[in-house]
Amino acid sequence: MKREVLTFVVLGFIAFGAVGCARHEMVKVEAPLAQSTTVAKPPEKAETPPQAAAPLKTEPAPIQVESVHPPPPAQLEPIPQAGELKASLQKIYFDFDSSLLSKEARDTLVKNADIMKNDPDVKIQIAGHCDERGSDEYNLALGVKRATAAQNYLTELGIPVDRLSVISYGEERPVDPGHNTTAWAVNRRAEFVVLEK
Repeated sequence: MKREVLTFVVLGFIAFGAVGCARHEMVKVEAPLAQSTTVAKPPEKAETPPQAAAPLKTEPAPIQVESVHPPPPAQLEPIPQAGELKASLQKIYFDFDSSLLSKEARDTLVKNADIMKNDPDVKIQIAGHCDERGSDEYNLALGVKRATAAQNYLTELGIPVDRLSVISYGEERPVDPGHNTTAWAVNRRAEFVVLEK
């Protein structure tokens, strides 16, 4: 009888030990889960780029202007071999708040057309510029009108339109940074840039 009781007690301890081990196993399984939840927190660091992006929202308006009038592509930069032709092409000037070609501007365009006819493989970009008066948007639009007026006259003189492109810099690239009538007069212009040969 004592053996049966002793066997029962021993079996009870073994069963209790097995249950206790199972509980320890459960704790071991739960511990990695708790660690994995703490490991999942680092993505909060990935949320920091909006703070880095915040300065982009505070940048001045020229970004918007650039998106409306993007700069010319890199392949359209002036080429070094065309320096002689570039030096021969003359700027034209405009009256205040006007894109009409004066007699002097038309005479200059005739000379530019003759030079361009001697080198028919060259493409030209006509850049329109304004003085500092007026809003950025208005001056960008006026610069396009001035460059387009020059382009249209050159096509009337026999230069194929596919050799000519137009861009406006508005008031962004003054020749004279002054704030007087002399500076304004030289800043209201169209320039001719050799793009490719």
